[in-house]
Amino acid sequence: MTEQEGADWIPPGADISRPSAARIYDYLLGGAHNLAADRAVAQRLEAIQPQVATVARRNRAFLRRVVRFMVEQGVRQFLDLGSGIPTVGNVHEVAQAVDPAARVVYVDYEPVAVAHSLLLLKDNPNAEAIEADATNTEVVLKSEPVRRLIDLDEPVGLLAVTLGHYLPPEPAPRTVFAAYRDALASGSYFALTHLTNDFAVLRDPKIAETMRSTQDHIYPRTRDEVLALFEGFELVEPGLTTSANWRPDRLAAVVDPEEDGLYAGVGVKP
Repeated sequence: MTEQEGADWIPPGADISRPSAARIYDYLLGGAHNLAADRAVAQRLEAIQPQVATVARRNRAFLRRVVRFMVEQGVRQFLDLGSGIPTVGNVHEVAQAVDPAARVVYVDYEPVAVAHSLLLLKDNPNAEAIEADATNTEVVLKSEPVRRLIDLDEPVGLLAVTLGHYLPPEPAPRTVFAAYRDALASGSYFALTHLTNDFAVLRDPKIAETMRSTQDHIYPRTRDEVLALFEGFELVEPGLTTSANWRPDRLAAVVDPEEDGLYAGVGVKP
């Protein structure tokens, strides 16, 4: 039996020979929805930097903390851009554990990620997934699931966790995020993590070179460049930091940014 024949989460016609960032991330998080091509790239990344799975887990923990924070601020609807494979601790699980009526739309351009998301969500009326390029803001915002589940006149939790560094210089990422910002109501929140060369753990150029073998190239950015993506939002405390150091759980130790690797922050639209 081939890998495709044995998996109902792989849509017909999907190119399983080409690795994707969504499935590589799933592998690094210990998930089961990845393919041989993805595992090969992930293992090459781990050979270059053995801490890459730790960085991925810290990033996922940031996502969970952010969703809980937004729910505490009264947000009950979320738009998750570049959502990938919805492994354990995904947005709708965290939000709906507090309020089962919380609504979530996942957005990804990777067909396997979306197909698995739809399987996971088939019995959940308050969560949906769409296959779309997050840079095409008009397509995303006018999609049927967004129009049905997201009220843009009320605060929204906009999530771009590990998305920004996959966006090439054109269209400019700050322009993409500004288009979403302009569509959101006051009181909406924006959460972002972004790979950078500012810190040692992910600075090795072989990491970017390895990702060029996938459909998702990476574009590390500096602190100032990442900070510019929050234009029009007011950063909440502790401002722009790293993923492990944004409001860590009470028992978590502070992590040296040099070992963390991803800028992270949350902003609110005035």
